[in-house]
Amino acid sequence: MVVLDGTVVNLALARIQIELGLTDNLRSWVVTSYALAYGGLLLLGGRLGDTFGRKRVFLTGVGLFTLASLACGLSTTPVILLAARVIQGIGAAIASPTAMALIVVTFAPGKARNQAFSVFAMMTGLGSVLGLVAGGALTEASWRWIFLINVPIGLLILTVGVKVLARTPVFERIRLDVRGAILATGASTLLVFGLAEGGTGYSPIVVGALILGFGILVAFFLSQRRVPNPVLPLHMFAERSRAAVFICLLLVGALMMAMTVQVALFVQEVVGYGPLRAGLAFIPFAFALGAGSWIAGLVVERTAPRFIIATGGLILVAGFVYGSTLGVDTTYFPDLLVPILIIGFGIGVVLIPLTLSVVAGVKPMDVGPLTATSLVSQTLGGPLGLAAVTAFAEYRARSVLGSAFDRIDRAALDDASRAALGTGYTSSLLICAGLAITVVVISLVFVRFTPEQIREGREAEKASTLG
Repeated sequence: MVVLDGTVVNLALARIQIELGLTDNLRSWVVTSYALAYGGLLLLGGRLGDTFGRKRVFLTGVGLFTLASLACGLSTTPVILLAARVIQGIGAAIASPTAMALIVVTFAPGKARNQAFSVFAMMTGLGSVLGLVAGGALTEASWRWIFLINVPIGLLILTVGVKVLARTPVFERIRLDVRGAILATGASTLLVFGLAEGGTGYSPIVVGALILGFGILVAFFLSQRRVPNPVLPLHMFAERSRAAVFICLLLVGALMMAMTVQVALFVQEVVGYGPLRAGLAFIPFAFALGAGSWIAGLVVERTAPRFIIATGGLILVAGFVYGSTLGVDTTYFPDLLVPILIIGFGIGVVLIPLTLSVVAGVKPMDVGPLTATSLVSQTLGGPLGLAAVTAFAEYRARSVLGSAFDRIDRAALDDASRAALGTGYTSSLLICAGLAITVVVISLVFVRFTPEQIREGREAEKASTLG
């Protein structure tokens, strides 16, 4: 349910913008408000289960997510929708890490637990693919259904969960770093706001938001040095190679969210696809990503990860540059399908060595915190990347249309508006290409893990799963 939500909303953005009268910047906040709440509170959410009991916290998170989904589906104003999306993100940040912890305590080590984690992984992959089809189909009826569909699913989870989940013991109540979570989320929000509003010009408010965001970010890192149980243990960044991997994951998260949203809007507003056709068009992306991941997994224990990451990054650059040349006369084959396959394959090649490098050469007890931090890096990178490309896309479209940009009728786009919006969407892919080049440089210069350390990391992951 959580993974599917991240896919279906992208396909519904164009319809949501028309019905609620959103500006381009507010439209992007439908995605980023959820991601900021989810990523900013994810580490804190994982600790709530240890402090207050995992079953109770898991069901609370699911309940919040379900109620927020209902509010999203019934919302009539942008304020209600965005507020509900924040609550959705909070619910997901509470439920997701606790769900994984419940697998560990519910299933015995060995075959049973391995099968449970296999089902968990399968549901994650299934959610990504089903989101493309279900999201498109539901949006064809009404964008509200992409949220309302969560309500019966959430109620079913709550009903069954109360009956079958074992109550887990409450661990020693530690002092939660609520201040750190608030500072991290606040800094990310201000930076995203500043970047997103940059498309209309850098006013004093925009500049002030960026400066204040950086200031709060510094305060966050300083606070993590002094608290006994920080949400982000800084010792995980002590090794230069691992710190570089976290930065690369943040950049990959940025280019992935930026690319998926911009391309989804491009095929609907510029090429003229409906939501269902757009969703079906992206299914090859999932298979290409799987193929890239499979190939990278085969060679990662024999080749230094920095070379695999760099190769995947260069493939991404090629895909983004190709995509930046598309326009209103784009056809599905080869114009759209080729970059979709190239970019999907490149992301698969990049993600596997980066993910394994997070736990390279560590002990089993360190796998959990490192994996959670890598997920946070990737999740928070998304809103930052989307804000940057949204601002650039608006800037490029405004440079073509001038003052007529503010009079665009999204419900009935004329040829000039479609061409200008297409220029903005495709040109913004060059920012994604720049992020990919940065990943290539950082990995080649700073990531020094060896294939032997990758093997050790895999063994540590397996040991941590077996408990």
